[in-house]
Amino acid sequence: MTDAAEGYDTVVQTQCGRLQSRRARIHQQINKELRMRTGAENLYRATSNARVRETVALELSYVNSSLQLLKEELEELNCSVDTAGPEREGIAVPMIPLGLKETKELDWSPALKELISGHFGEDGTSYETEIRELTDLRQATRTPSRSEVGLELLMAYYNQLCLLDARFVTPARSLGLLFHWYDSLTGVPAQQRTLAFEKGSVLFNIGALHTQIGARQDRSCPEGTSRAVEAFQRAAGAFSHLREKFSRAPSPDMSPASLSMLEQLMTAQAQECFFEGLLLQAPAAPHDCLAQLRLAQEAAQVAAQYELVHRTMAQPPVCNYAPFAWTTLVHVKAKHFRALAHHHAAVALCDGPPAEAACLAPEQVFLWPLAPSEPQGPVLPQEQEERRKLGKAHLKRAILGQEEALRLHAVGRALRRVDLLQAVLGQALRRSLTRYSELDLEDDFFEATEAPDIQPKTHRRPEVRAPSFSRVKVTDIFHRLGPLSVFSAKNRWRLVGPVHVTRGEGGFGFTLRGDSPVLITAVIPGSHAAAAGLQEGDYIVSVNGQPCKWWKHGEVVAQLKGVGDEGVSLQVVTLLPSAEPPSTGDRRPALRGLLRNQKECGWGTPVPAQASPRPLLGWSRKAKRDKAAGRLSPASQP
Repeated sequence: MTDAAEGYDTVVQTQCGRLQSRRARIHQQINKELRMRTGAENLYRATSNARVRETVALELSYVNSSLQLLKEELEELNCSVDTAGPEREGIAVPMIPLGLKETKELDWSPALKELISGHFGEDGTSYETEIRELTDLRQATRTPSRSEVGLELLMAYYNQLCLLDARFVTPARSLGLLFHWYDSLTGVPAQQRTLAFEKGSVLFNIGALHTQIGARQDRSCPEGTSRAVEAFQRAAGAFSHLREKFSRAPSPDMSPASLSMLEQLMTAQAQECFFEGLLLQAPAAPHDCLAQLRLAQEAAQVAAQYELVHRTMAQPPVCNYAPFAWTTLVHVKAKHFRALAHHHAAVALCDGPPAEAACLAPEQVFLWPLAPSEPQGPVLPQEQEERRKLGKAHLKRAILGQEEALRLHAVGRALRRVDLLQAVLGQALRRSLTRYSELDLEDDFFEATEAPDIQPKTHRRPEVRAPSFSRVKVTDIFHRLGPLSVFSAKNRWRLVGPVHVTRGEGGFGFTLRGDSPVLITAVIPGSHAAAAGLQEGDYIVSVNGQPCKWWKHGEVVAQLKGVGDEGVSLQVVTLLPSAEPPSTGDRRPALRGLLRNQKECGWGTPVPAQASPRPLLGWSRKAKRDKAAGRLSPASQP
């Protein structure tokens, strides 16, 4: 027993050693490719010769493809150690995963510290912890795991970017940082000084990570096909959301044409996974005519969607940067599933009882050309011999389609899993040839008529599901700066105080309203508050030296009620009109304008960015109006 255990440990150690050696070789190859990319990138930026730039861009696309394959291989090696699950049963058509956009390291510190010190009036160096947290979060998103944990990480960073956008960015001023990202399809570098480019690239990676999760599912079981369908639907939703919300993308992979193609591709792959789920249920009723006709229509639906994707990939500008292996695989899949549709139609005609087919209108399944001799439309044959001939015609089209798919596969440069795809196509061809030989009689001298096309139809169309960012809750990293409704780069304010206010016979002489921060809505003329310089529209940000930007109305009131005759020391801020520079004057905006500004500058209602004459990536947001807040009770005057 001990010897067996020792032998098993030796085998495990040997396998782990081999995996470590493979990892080391892959890391060496990745480093080599990165050095090549750095050199090509420097040449691409330095030269102005169009021919040289075109050659370098082609080299970058090759390097980008190699890097994606090496990183996927490394990820699979890591997963092979962590999980030793059962091998996948059977074979399935490979899916197309999308590689993540890569980026360079970014130093947030100088820009954020300068903005915090200059605009917010606080010590920028005191926010080093927050800046380090943001830097670590961005660094982690460069290599997310291909799982729900990786998705949550990307979505958390995206939510933080939205908070950064609301707090630090204005239509007239950006952060001043230069964001570097590499094109996912071509590997060509792109850079912009706009936070929208960073947000769009992260959203693109969310969609790409969904495609990788969907492609690695075990589709030999219903649970795996369901997870794959869900992943590809969410990938399509991410690309659709990116196409609708962002504009003026600097890289081809984020152009409207590319995003539309990617959305179509992910929808087609989701439809394919749904069809595979139906195939898993098919063996329960192999001679069910209606079930086989349904499979034929579902396969025709998958083929129709891949044909649409192939037409999109073949048109400019997508054809200029879509990977050739993708175009080939999509074309092969269109032929393959069209042939599968004819195969299932033949099985329904030859194996199914005539009574089942008689209850189904032929025009609902087949696309027969209407002949003048058949004014009532086509009729499915009821005689067994006629059904055999029509089924044989469908099998003939299935064989021709699979042979064409194999031919396209042979001449195409598939990136990986070539043997797997060839095995799938060969298996389908052998199955159709076997059925055809069973139906082919020696004395069959009459060729069957041309088999009609199959009407595409599905009982479940894929849903384009937008990312649900709200399910990933985050806390604003720069929470200490104060509520976004007031303390953002879109607003200008003046800090007043500390102001010492004593209690009079009628109290302090002001009324409070709202939360985080609490607003002074009224000041009684001649009161101690008026004498101290407090005015209507001031926001209380400090009580006796304690920061209270995030305090609720009741907390501020309770603190004021506990003050004795010595009075209270307050610090307040006053919002300034956007056109007025900071000053120390006494002019203050009216209360109505302040309340309106407080509502419109809240989170979820940012001011839409104006169109820029420069080709920058823009974020299109529709302004939303919050419901008017209910009136809060004024503070009691002790």
